[in-house]
Amino acid sequence: MAAQFEELREVHKNFIKAQPIFFVATAAAEGRINLSPKGMDSMRVLDDKSVLWMNLTGSGNETAAHLLKSNRMTIMFNAFEDPPLILRLYGSCDIYHPRDDEFQQYIKLFPETKGARQLIKLHIDTVQTSCGYGVPYMEFKAHRTRLAEWAQAKTEEELWDYWEKKNQKSIDGFETAIFAEE
Repeated sequence: MAAQFEELREVHKNFIKAQPIFFVATAAAEGRINLSPKGMDSMRVLDDKSVLWMNLTGSGNETAAHLLKSNRMTIMFNAFEDPPLILRLYGSCDIYHPRDDEFQQYIKLFPETKGARQLIKLHIDTVQTSCGYGVPYMEFKAHRTRLAEWAQAKTEEELWDYWEKKNQKSIDGFETAIFAEE
């Protein structure tokens, strides 16, 4: 039932664009595995071999910490309606922070969203599809607005203070490089 591809096909790109939620998984050689659901308008297909994800301010910063330790990530999309499908993207990443020229270039691909702390570009080495027959039917109602409203109510200084308190280290104590100078 599973099939593997070296790059995204048009049907995969269209499927990604239609999904209101995706899941990001990372792991360092030691410590916890991180698996996070992502939503809002935070994913872009760049080409057949890369996607870009806008990482918004959150209670932790596990993905960035893990990628510094082991530069591999899996992104999973799945259909909650017909036709059933699970799509996984495997690859290595580049992380861009607001201090980086690439961040300033790529952030223009997204709607203005306060609290964007990183952009993560996945260089795809494998695309895998599987049936999704065991995934339940679910109806998408709407994106939550609370995170955007929370960030919008903060000044830039308050966001940086939050990042300093909550986003510099992973729960395993790994650095995230959110403030690192390159």
